[in-house]
Amino acid sequence: MTTILIVDDDPNILKLVSVHLTEVGYKVFKAENGNEALEVLEKEKCDLAVVDVMMPYMDGYSLTKEIRELYDIPIILLTAKNQIEDKEQGFQSGTDDYLVKPFEPKELLFRIKALLRRYDKQPADSIITIGNTTLNKKSYEVHIGNRTILLPLKEFELLYFLMSQPKQVFTRDHLIEHIWGLDFEGDERTVDVHIKRLRERFSKLTDDFQIKTVRGIGYLLEAAQG
Repeated sequence: MTTILIVDDDPNILKLVSVHLTEVGYKVFKAENGNEALEVLEKEKCDLAVVDVMMPYMDGYSLTKEIRELYDIPIILLTAKNQIEDKEQGFQSGTDDYLVKPFEPKELLFRIKALLRRYDKQPADSIITIGNTTLNKKSYEVHIGNRTILLPLKEFELLYFLMSQPKQVFTRDHLIEHIWGLDFEGDERTVDVHIKRLRERFSKLTDDFQIKTVRGIGYLLEAAQG
């Protein structure tokens, strides 16, 4: 699972960003200042950092320089300032992108996805196994025992996403956003069709998991009890 570090001394921003990122499948770590952020980075593998500029103890520019020296991860700076000099200072510190407050959470998501693609960060757990079923995101193959199955891309990504977070309920909107993207022009039936195909394929092949409908909400994947 891709992991995002959010650093901001405003608890409301921390909560807002954390909720939106968690909803689309990211794992989130939070820090209220630069010192806390560096402590998190020492203990946890993070794939990207979202850093506020104006913070006590260590401002965002200084933290960005520290992160850049120690870790090879993309950084997005958040700031209430919109002066060209501030942007220049941010980029000189080593940030990859810059977002001015107030911002739309969806815009932050766009920028995170774009930066992760640019850095080509695969999740550390690119191989997921439940029972005898294994999904490999590097080869996009499904292995069940000795069988290898190649799925259409969106079916694979949907199954991988659900399997990476078993027992977690996702709305159709969240699944569309994560698998098809925010600019997708189809509707919720697309999710239903793909879920139906996955059920038809795997009900004959394995009892390792079931994709269950949560009425009025969406879907979850449940692993068989071993």
